[in-house]
Amino acid sequence: MEDDYSNGDINVETSKADRSVWLMKCPPIVSKAWQSSAASASIDSPPVAKVVVSLDLLQPDDSSALQFTMEMAGSEVVNMPKSYSLNMSKDFVPMGVFSEATQGRNAMEGKVEHKFDMKPHHANIEEYRKMCRERTNKSMVKNRQIQVINNDRGVHMRPMPGMMGLITSTSKDKKKPAPVKGTDMKRTRRDRGELEDIMFKLFENQPNWTLKQLVQETDQPAQFLKEILNELCIYNKRGTNQGTYELKPEYKKSVEDTGAET
Repeated sequence: MEDDYSNGDINVETSKADRSVWLMKCPPIVSKAWQSSAASASIDSPPVAKVVVSLDLLQPDDSSALQFTMEMAGSEVVNMPKSYSLNMSKDFVPMGVFSEATQGRNAMEGKVEHKFDMKPHHANIEEYRKMCRERTNKSMVKNRQIQVINNDRGVHMRPMPGMMGLITSTSKDKKKPAPVKGTDMKRTRRDRGELEDIMFKLFENQPNWTLKQLVQETDQPAQFLKEILNELCIYNKRGTNQGTYELKPEYKKSVEDTGAET
């Protein structure tokens, strides 16, 4: 294997290359729950979820009539929805699934046959909304920390010898710092789930937002915001709300219900 790497060649195991694989985009809370289960999994561990396929017996050959639902097994996460709708994407780029072991072994695990977007089922939207509210409230609480400085003699705060003459006491000699342009400011990405909660809160107060307004409200990179908006919102290309985003119907209903409760 070392010779292969030195020559620029990598061996790939392809015995499972023709195996059909499903690619699924799931909410962050589901991903974290599965990762936690995988870390403590064993041979006798029960399945973490099951997929339920519903079809129309009068039209068995109509693929558009198929409905996919995922039922989660027992989870320790409070208010986590147990049922999710799987929306199948009809058009997607052909993809393959590869794995790399710690020993350097590379393998093709299969080819993607179906791609799904996983969303909370309408029957569990109340649980999901409650979980989002709790997560939003937690994200708004700032945890203050006190750091103890080991060197309490103040050595680092004293001017060094020869520096006293360089320190001026008048403010006239001080130059005003140049204002930082908005494009020069580096914005740090929030956790995806935390940002989604903030977005739901903003759309609860106002139904339509422009990208510029949301960047100012969330202090997040515009490109990262666009990724979230493409999943949660509809972009109005015309009409009175042209150039603004609004929540998709399935999310708008949950936000309106939340506003009615408060």
